[in-house]
Amino acid sequence: MKQFEFFVLRYVPDAVKHECVNFGIAMYETGATVNGFAGVQAARDWRRVRCLDPQADTEMLAAIVADIRQCLVDPAQKDAMLKRLIDSFSNLIEVSPTKGLLAEDGERELRALSTMYLESAIPLLRLPTRGRVAILAQMIDEFERRAILKLLLRDIPIATYTRPGDPMKLDFGYGEGNEFKFLHALSLQSRVDQAVMLAARFPAIASGVKAKNGAEAKLTAVVEDDFDRTREEVGFALNMMEENRIRVATTRELPSIAEEIRLELRA
Repeated sequence: MKQFEFFVLRYVPDAVKHECVNFGIAMYETGATVNGFAGVQAARDWRRVRCLDPQADTEMLAAIVADIRQCLVDPAQKDAMLKRLIDSFSNLIEVSPTKGLLAEDGERELRALSTMYLESAIPLLRLPTRGRVAILAQMIDEFERRAILKLLLRDIPIATYTRPGDPMKLDFGYGEGNEFKFLHALSLQSRVDQAVMLAARFPAIASGVKAKNGAEAKLTAVVEDDFDRTREEVGFALNMMEENRIRVATTRELPSIAEEIRLELRA
């Protein structure tokens, strides 16, 4: 039996509420040379993280885990690495107290710990299957799958193009040629107020983009596949968006939209 220590990495998006979710685990052999076992495991499924924060930057979290993996190869770097991690991401990342254990095989024990800490079922914390949050989660998943999420601007403040204090933000955006293209999740399942407001405001937003950046603004609103097109208020919202040159796409079209973006960004 060999002596090991391990610690858990926790994502804490809101320092006030201090709600957190585990996203990584690191384990290393104590009192060993540089040839001793050291391993790190990230969450294989990021749905637990997105249950807590649908807009979590999972690529950043995965990069943190990869950085720890490199540092743990040399036990002498461990303490300095942990201090740097805590200092750099103190508002988002929390490191659990270190715990000791005895095991014969480090790799096998790390897999067991990963199952215990990173993959336990959370039946009461599931991503919504409907509404704007669900649409946004699907967009993030598809953009990650095409490796373009990190190339997109996120939560773009519209005050940049209108006036200070404007609270509106659009989910994603990127520049392509002489155009700037926005993408925004929008639900038409219940109320259509947000769709109507977005349609009414987009001409002014486009004018602001033109004045500030000299670019033509384009906007794609991503909606559910199964919204009720027979409702009069839905028809009104769709007509308003069409009149104001907002492209409306459903979540079923996300793969082709993501591929279109990938080609435009040459990713």
